[in-house]
Amino acid sequence: TTFQDGGEEVEEGAVYNVTLKKVQIQQAANKGARWLGGEGDQLPPEHTVRQYETSKVRAIKAGTLEKLVENLLTAFGDADFSYISVFLSTYRAFASTKAVLELLLDRFGNLETSGHGEVANLNSFESELVLRAEIASVLRAWLDQCSEDFREPPDHTCLLKLLDYLRNNMPNSDMESKVQNLLKQFQNRELETADGFCSTSSSDLVDEEELEISNPEEFSSFQDHVVAEQLTYMDVMLFKKVVPYHCLGSIWSQRDKKENKNLAPTVRATITQFNAVTKCVVSTILGTKELKIQQRAKIIEKWIHIAHECRILKNFSSLRAIISALQSNSIYRLKTTWMCVSKDIMLMYEELSEIFSDHDNYLTSRELLMKEATSKFANLDSSEKENQKKSQKRLQLQKNKGVMQGTVPYLGTFLTDLIMLDTALQDYVEGGLINFEKRRREFEVIAQIKLLQSSCNSYCLIPDQKFIQWFRRQRHLTEEESYKLSREVEAAADTNVLSPKSQKSMVKRIS
Repeated sequence: TTFQDGGEEVEEGAVYNVTLKKVQIQQAANKGARWLGGEGDQLPPEHTVRQYETSKVRAIKAGTLEKLVENLLTAFGDADFSYISVFLSTYRAFASTKAVLELLLDRFGNLETSGHGEVANLNSFESELVLRAEIASVLRAWLDQCSEDFREPPDHTCLLKLLDYLRNNMPNSDMESKVQNLLKQFQNRELETADGFCSTSSSDLVDEEELEISNPEEFSSFQDHVVAEQLTYMDVMLFKKVVPYHCLGSIWSQRDKKENKNLAPTVRATITQFNAVTKCVVSTILGTKELKIQQRAKIIEKWIHIAHECRILKNFSSLRAIISALQSNSIYRLKTTWMCVSKDIMLMYEELSEIFSDHDNYLTSRELLMKEATSKFANLDSSEKENQKKSQKRLQLQKNKGVMQGTVPYLGTFLTDLIMLDTALQDYVEGGLINFEKRRREFEVIAQIKLLQSSCNSYCLIPDQKFIQWFRRQRHLTEEESYKLSREVEAAADTNVLSPKSQKSMVKRIS
């Protein structure tokens, strides 16, 4: 199969990219096929007559909202097989659910007035069947891929409109039942929220008097792999709930506006969890001023081990949160404490830190994430033999459990990419048409998020309420508070003693 650029086609309200697809086919007449040794109608390869078939593939490049919605019904016929998924994942950047649904059902779903081009030449009965099947296909994909679009408490206007359409046009269908169940699900969720039963996320508020500075002994009682598993459990639960369109640059970039404080709640929840992990690391290290230097160094070592366990679990979110905390001003300035961290653990820390090096737009972490996105287990390499042995031993224990692992990404990488795309590409092109090429580029990132969300179904983690309650009770120090405590714990030391960050940069310069 070969492809050739066929240029552009312009229609009223739309511009299409055209690709000519040339496919080799084999064709032979019955006569003489068996005489030449062929079976049935097939000729032997050496006597095959090569023929080619050329077909036209159209992909909409830009269009009005009406044309983009109409294209949902014609894309399959134009061989633009990814169009429906791209549209459903990105349309919230330029239209509302209400506007799209009204066009789909009122403009194209009204069989008396629809002039849908693909079926215009068929008789009215055939036209009705074809159009109804196309609309049903789009609605089914919409409900399967983006059901949260229809959650509009308390009235759920769009879902009720859809239900009314299905009752009139597809009564007693599976889709009608699905929409009824979805409506009940949304209504029950609102009742639970109103009754206060829905507080299960890691960002739940805890009474101020219940917050506490970490007790080092209590923290030490949790095994490293248990802490990593529980952080991963919380990360997975939140990441699977992320609504992909919340990540779009045009939406996420507006989060700081006063009127948008409730914008993109699923993304905010993951960031809240990330920050909670970071602050938990800081508070466990600095929270008790009476600790001896060696004791504080042991807590740092424990967090490095936990970070390594997160790496084994392919949890790049909590892994980065822990590394970020250890590299924060209030922690990395503890030079004397860091000097008490054992050499092999320091090497482990350096290797984990390298994953998130900002070199070449975080190329290392990007490549690693894509490499392990759908792999069953982590691919662990270590330059230090002792660490390599420990890593392989822990990884083998995971494999022996016989349960595959998912991958939890650091969501910030995708958010940054989508904001950069939103900034670089225009929303509209000449003639005021919606730039759908931009949406295809955004979907390349959204598709990665969806793939990773799907992979998270492979995790089999059980919540440990003792740890989760301990984690939620931790009082989060502000940057000012943590830096003040850091100064009290360890006054400004001799500048000749290197902190982990400066050690790392020196190693880079030497190598």
